[in-house]
Amino acid sequence: MRTLIVEADGASRGNPGAASYGAVVRDAEDGQVLAEVAEALGTATNNVAEYRGLIAGLAAAAGLDPTARVEVRMDSKLVVEQMSGHWQIKHPDLKPLVARVRTILPRDQVTYAWIPRSQNQHADRLANEALDAEVRGEVWQSTTPTKPDTGASATAKVAWSPDVGRPTRLLLLRHGVTPLTVEKRFAGVGDPELTAHGIEQANRAAARLKDDPRFGPIDVVLASPLRRTTATAEAVAKLTGLEVLEEHGFRELDFGKFEGLSFGEANAQYPAELAAFLASPDVPPPGGETLTAVARRVAAARDRALASYPRQTILVATHVTPIKALVCQALGAPLSAVNRMELGPASLTVIDYYEDDLASVRCVNDVSHLKFR
Repeated sequence: MRTLIVEADGASRGNPGAASYGAVVRDAEDGQVLAEVAEALGTATNNVAEYRGLIAGLAAAAGLDPTARVEVRMDSKLVVEQMSGHWQIKHPDLKPLVARVRTILPRDQVTYAWIPRSQNQHADRLANEALDAEVRGEVWQSTTPTKPDTGASATAKVAWSPDVGRPTRLLLLRHGVTPLTVEKRFAGVGDPELTAHGIEQANRAAARLKDDPRFGPIDVVLASPLRRTTATAEAVAKLTGLEVLEEHGFRELDFGKFEGLSFGEANAQYPAELAAFLASPDVPPPGGETLTAVARRVAAARDRALASYPRQTILVATHVTPIKALVCQALGAPLSAVNRMELGPASLTVIDYYEDDLASVRCVNDVSHLKFR
């Protein structure tokens, strides 16, 4: 059996603070680098960052060869002892990450070893490079030459996913119309209720999700905590007999001073600020949050859902920006692409996530269950 070595590390400047991870996969036979991964995570603790590095490293190894034996080497005593079964996992933020680790490869294929920090410098460097790139407004990219993979699953790098079983499916349902939707006004953390037409839309979407075998059966119903999304989710839950679970990470972008304004009103009152917000995902509306911050928040919520409900179908009642961000992430598209997508009220977007970390966008903005007015 082929052996791969995963070295992983996490960084948090502040603990909690600006965080990132880095991981490298090596060929155990000659030590050459086969893959590098690193990513800035926003605000997180060092332990969370360490686990995210482990997840990314194992996923990269599984993508190279899902049959390989993997030796994980980390300088985090906590992660090594917990994943080896010697220490209990008590912190609630770590439990879903541990669950995600255990879905990537069979336990009998993975061993864990603690190494001194001095022997984990490659992964540490990658984590810090990702943080530094984030500060510069850039996305980290590997610059290390990698050895061409000739292992059992070199063909796994093609654009389609190998057969790794049932995917975890996110059914992303935008909420029905509200008074602000009808008037085309910014609605982020503002909390308008659905109109009568919005309730009708939610019911039509629920009926379709219940009756169309291409989507279900639904195992879990999650919702942003705002009233328009919880009401939309409750329509689905009523027909499926499930409970609505709130997930704050799927909340809409906070539009700050733009909240409640039409585009024309925002442009009249804050022309420079609106132009800057539309031009860059890293510029927030006055008093609001950036698109980049929302994308990180939504990605974290997605990862929690995937770790908590592997190989299940999850209905997520959410908003325009979170759905568009998830589509961009699944396609590997820049966040600027959110301005090139149309997502109608009560529309369905479906993304499948496989255990080799590939995502497949099944449909976007499906509104065939609605009556148009």
